[in-house]
Amino acid sequence: MTKKSWKRLPGSRIEPAGQERSVLRKLPMIALAGTAACVSISLVARLAWWGDKTDDTLRALQMVDIWVIAAVVLHWTVVLTVAIFCFIVFVMKGPGYIADGYKLPDENAPR
Repeated sequence: MTKKSWKRLPGSRIEPAGQERSVLRKLPMIALAGTAACVSISLVARLAWWGDKTDDTLRALQMVDIWVIAAVVLHWTVVLTVAIFCFIVFVMKGPGYIADGYKLPDENAPR
């Protein structure tokens, strides 16, 4: 197996790091804090209706749990989307590379 070296595009430049790195560093804490905030709503609802076992209360708690799960999934989706965006910006600020050549057929007309 031969190791291919990457060839940089002549004249390409590397842009300095911007806010994408600081956002990427903060994302784990943002994900954790947002998840904890969403789950705390469910815990507060359970503490508020502690000991009440009526059907209406159980339905309300179940509805709160459904909304909390939806909020957590939405929060994780937003965090993942921001992480993908920051990674793309991070990669695009790097140097340009020369792609492998692709030989085209000599014919001009499709077959």
